Amino acid sequence: MNSRLLAAAFVLLALLTPALAQSPDIASLARASGTPDIPGLKIVWLAPWGDVAKAHPWRNIIVHQTEGPAGSARGGAALQAKNPTRRGVTVWVETDGTVYWAVSETLVPTHTDGADRNDNKYIDNGPTFHQVNAVTSIGVEFAGNYPDVTRGATQEQIAAWRILVKVLRARYGIPLDRVYAHNWIDYKDARYCEGCALATLAKQWGE
Repeated sequence: MNSRLLAAAFVLLALLTPALAQSPDIASLARASGTPDIPGLKIVWLAPWGDVAKAHPWRNIIVHQTEGPAGSARGGAALQAKNPTRRGVTVWVETDGTVYWAVSETLVPTHTDGADRNDNKYIDNGPTFHQVNAVTSIGVEFAGNYPDVTRGATQEQIAAWRILVKVLRARYGIPLDRVYAHNWIDYKDARYCEGCALATLAKQWGE
C-alpha cells in the first residue's frame, strides 16, 4: 500500500513540476514589458510597461485614498491617461480590486504637491523634505471612501494591494521603509488618516 502511495506521489510531482517551472515569480514578472498577466491581480493597462531601465527613477511609494464613490477609479484613471501630469497618480485601485495602470511609468503626475515642506505646519516634514514628493514617488490611489471618508479599503482592495506593493517594489527596487501613507508625509484631513492602514499593512507583510 505504501509503495502505491509513493508511486502516486512521484507521478503527481512529475505532473506538477513542468507547471511550476513555467510559472514565473513576482520578481520576474515585475521586470517585464508590455501588459503581463500577474497572478492574483486584474490589471487594466491604459499605459503598458516599457523597458524598466528607462522608467522614471521611482524611489518611494505613496498610498492615497480618494473621496470618490465606488466605481470612480475607472473614471479617474481614464482622465489621468488623457492628461498624465494632472493632479492624480499612476495607479488606481477600484473597490472590487481592479487595478488601473493609468500613466506611462516615464511620466510624473502631480500629487503630494503640498507635502514637500520643512515647516512642521501640520506634521514633522523634516525627514521627508525633498526626499518624498511627486518627482521621487509613484502614487497609488484607492477609490471608494465616499461619502464616509473614514471607511477603510475593501477586502478586494487589500488583497490586490498585497500583490501590487510587491510588484512595485520589485520593479523599481523600492525598499519596504519607503512605502508611505499620504498622511505620513503631509496632513490632509482631521477626520481620517489617509493611506495609513494600507501602508501599515505593507510594513506588516514585510518582504
